[in-house]
Amino acid sequence: MCVVVNAKMRRLITFIIMLSICASFAQTNDIDKLTLDLAFQNKDSLKIETSLKLIKALYDIKDYERAKEYILKSEKLSNKINYKKAIAAIVYYKSLIYAQHNDYLNAISGYNKSKTLFASLKDTLSVAKVNNSIGLLEIKKGRFKKGVQFSLSAIREFEKRGLDKDLSSAYKNLAQAYNGINLTDYAITYYEKALEIQTKLNEDESVLNTQNELADLYALENRHYKAINCYKNILKHEFSANDSVLGSILPKLGREYLKLSNLDSAEIHLTKSLKINSKIINKNGLLITLNNLGNINLKKGNLKTAEKQLAQAGSIAKSLNNSNGLLNYYRLMTALDSTKKHFNSAFKWQSAYYKLHNSLIKNEARVNYFNQEQDSAEIEEKNLNSFELEEKKSTPSNQVDNALSLNFEKTLSRYKLIVYALVGGLLVISTLLILIYLKQNRLVKYTQELEERNIKLDIKNADFLEQTKHLENINNVKDRLFSIVSHDLKDSLSSINGFINLLQEGTLSKKEFDALIPELSENANNASLLLFNLLNWSKSQMQSLEPKPSLFDIQEVFDAKINLVEQRVEGKGIELINNSLRDFVYADRSMFEIVIQNLLANAIKFSRTGDTVTVANHISSGSCIISISDTGIGISKEDQTKLFKSNTFTTNGTANEKGTGLGLSICKELVELNHGKIWVDSTLGEGSTFYVQLPKAKR
Repeated sequence: MCVVVNAKMRRLITFIIMLSICASFAQTNDIDKLTLDLAFQNKDSLKIETSLKLIKALYDIKDYERAKEYILKSEKLSNKINYKKAIAAIVYYKSLIYAQHNDYLNAISGYNKSKTLFASLKDTLSVAKVNNSIGLLEIKKGRFKKGVQFSLSAIREFEKRGLDKDLSSAYKNLAQAYNGINLTDYAITYYEKALEIQTKLNEDESVLNTQNELADLYALENRHYKAINCYKNILKHEFSANDSVLGSILPKLGREYLKLSNLDSAEIHLTKSLKINSKIINKNGLLITLNNLGNINLKKGNLKTAEKQLAQAGSIAKSLNNSNGLLNYYRLMTALDSTKKHFNSAFKWQSAYYKLHNSLIKNEARVNYFNQEQDSAEIEEKNLNSFELEEKKSTPSNQVDNALSLNFEKTLSRYKLIVYALVGGLLVISTLLILIYLKQNRLVKYTQELEERNIKLDIKNADFLEQTKHLENINNVKDRLFSIVSHDLKDSLSSINGFINLLQEGTLSKKEFDALIPELSENANNASLLLFNLLNWSKSQMQSLEPKPSLFDIQEVFDAKINLVEQRVEGKGIELINNSLRDFVYADRSMFEIVIQNLLANAIKFSRTGDTVTVANHISSGSCIISISDTGIGISKEDQTKLFKSNTFTTNGTANEKGTGLGLSICKELVELNHGKIWVDSTLGEGSTFYVQLPKAKR
């Protein structure tokens, strides 16, 4: 299902994006100010202090290369004057950068060294921050037990000082670690603590993530009402009104309602989930949705619908190699064929279920035992040199050891009882099924043949309808292409042809010739851009566009495209400002060039004499955001809703320039083919800004 975001929501999302861009600019200004301060300082200690602030600011915006440059300079100066506090901080920042680059050995070595230095200075808060960083790194490496001990040590100091920001991170790290060692109750406790602080600090994104983790744990513990409440809170949030979030949450919410036997609510949410996840091709979301929809239809007696949905779920589970999804699929197919009295098939599904289930039980027990032994061996070998004596004897750490031991013993006992019960039940059920199979084998085969024929007919009908729709779309593309060529291209070429005829006849004076040259140039440019857009649009409509992504510098594209439009800019009396930075994106370069060329042409088209067109790019969470803005006539709210649509929409420019209405439609298709987004922010009479977001690495 397409989620339509109303005008108010669009304005809110745009406002939030602009705030984050402004925050990015503010951080850049702070860095520039610190760089300037550093250049005019003479005293070594003040230089070092300013450098540390600059290093932190650069680390916060993930500019690790520049941060390393200042780290090296500050390290030399700090060692020269023996400034121990600065030396400890510099070692810590180096370790943080190593951790970001997954250099575990150098990161751990640096953390331990900085902790020793901070401890010698009796800086307990910095020691706690280092411990928290070590805990996070160990948790990421899967060493959950070790990560727990470091995080607990840090939390005691943070709680003592009331440092909510640091506690928010530490509580969440600890919850993830407890979840990793299957201590679900502990994990829930610390997620709840983290959620309380995140709510207090208005950390909306963290609140949503923590609620999602909590909801999954509540569901695992069969606390269905609590899980439903968390999932609903996520969906109520204004930042969750997008297909990605809805596609993840709706199937889980439907599943929880189904477990409470609320079939109507479950079906409503799962039906929405099916439409959204089909649109965004979210296989994990589709797997949960189809299994649970199949279960609902099985309970309601809609066996044919249930069989189709479960068949799709089984195919997805196998492609993803999702064991839990396959288990649900086998269990539901057993129930379905038993209901249909296809006992032979039911017996096969049940055998597959128990085979996979027993295999998972053995593997889980083996992994749990191995991880526990590995943790114990590592702790015994290294003797926790990085902890003070009091940390080794702390109560929370002993509680973890005891809880791990009890949890492991309970798990093994539970697995043994389950295996024994399953084996006994399997023997009894196998005997009954074999007897029934011998009596009904012929009837089963005949019924299966009829059902297989019906399924094949359904598939053929669906293929026929799809091909018919495809041919209709191609025919519509042809009609639109001919319409545009006969109208807009004919006008531009007729104007050029008339000009050439006048030249041939010699009826133009030099003054008239000079006066008509700009108009001729504009018509030629319009015809060129029209053909350019028509070719790319028709290719995209015929489904023949395939991106060939590579890593390239977007500043080079900006420079090349700006050179192409310089004459038009000068002719209209517009100022063009290039604020682009050297940065790399992972996309199809030729498609990106088409997008930039169209957006630049539009900005110039709707700008007046004295207006400004500005191009820029910004880094945002692993992606690159490109903006092309103008101070021109702007776009009304009504017209903004018509942009980026497949239907052509165009208006004349400030100098009566004409267009095809295809440019923005092509831009949207090309950007989305490269896993990006495009949107606009415009105020009528004040100007417009078009944004393009593209990934910086392969997805």
